[in-house]
Amino acid sequence: MNQFKKTASVPVTVHYRTATVDGVNMFYREAGPKDAPVVLLLHGFPTSSHMFRNLIPLLADRYRVIAPDYPGFGYSDAPDHKTFAYSFAHYADMVDDLLGQIGARSYAMYVMDYGAPVGYRLALKHPERVTGLIVQNGNAYEEGLKAFWDPIKTYWVSGSEKDRQVQAGLLTLDATKFQYTDGVKDVSRISPDNWLQDQALLDRPGNNDIQLDLFYDYRTNVPLYPQFQKFFRDRQPPTLIVWGKNDFIFPEEGAHPYLKDLPGAELHLLDTGHFALEDKLDEIAPLMNDFLDRNLLK
Repeated sequence: MNQFKKTASVPVTVHYRTATVDGVNMFYREAGPKDAPVVLLLHGFPTSSHMFRNLIPLLADRYRVIAPDYPGFGYSDAPDHKTFAYSFAHYADMVDDLLGQIGARSYAMYVMDYGAPVGYRLALKHPERVTGLIVQNGNAYEEGLKAFWDPIKTYWVSGSEKDRQVQAGLLTLDATKFQYTDGVKDVSRISPDNWLQDQALLDRPGNNDIQLDLFYDYRTNVPLYPQFQKFFRDRQPPTLIVWGKNDFIFPEEGAHPYLKDLPGAELHLLDTGHFALEDKLDEIAPLMNDFLDRNLLK
């Protein structure tokens, strides 16, 4: 019998750690047996590893779970954007460095929002290390860049200060709350701690420029979509897609194209919005546990 098969429920200890990566203190949450298969959780905007706080204990009885905060997010350092490159390429390199430091040589990845380009860039660097994918509202196809992205695309083309400042509206409390509540049927299931904590971190001095740099750098992910898709086709990683179908930012249209390249992927469209874990954890966690058990605990 596999030593990591699920056992009787016991309290899980989550460790809150920091490693120095490229001269920056990078915060990460870690739980589970050190020698268990690794599940890497990559967060989206504008949150942090905090988005996985309820999921981690449901996985860590038999998986080693690692959830970092990118610089500028959560409890990682946020150096000045004039002296530090806030880019998805840099984030992928830093996550790669972190995983090397803590001895995570292979991993299944949960990718969501910003976590998708970070994770897929990591996969291009080390395709042989990826043991599986859990995709939750994480885009890799142009079909998934709909109306929400039109003003951002204008900024990508112009790079102008005027178009940059238009994006600042996405950094307000109303916009942050919208991401958690839009498309959710029962908003009473969504803790206001989410948007209040995220907003407090967004409102730190200098953080606006960090986020605006990242909005602009997101344009560099789109030309990589064909490479991401080739990785899917060539490697055929076991893939579970759990997608909030009411998401305005990464809509349902971004979920279906995965099946062209990953015909064996398991697709579940959930009746919720962007941050699906907040009200659909009771659906996502069992799907993940079943998927991971079948594919990682062989």
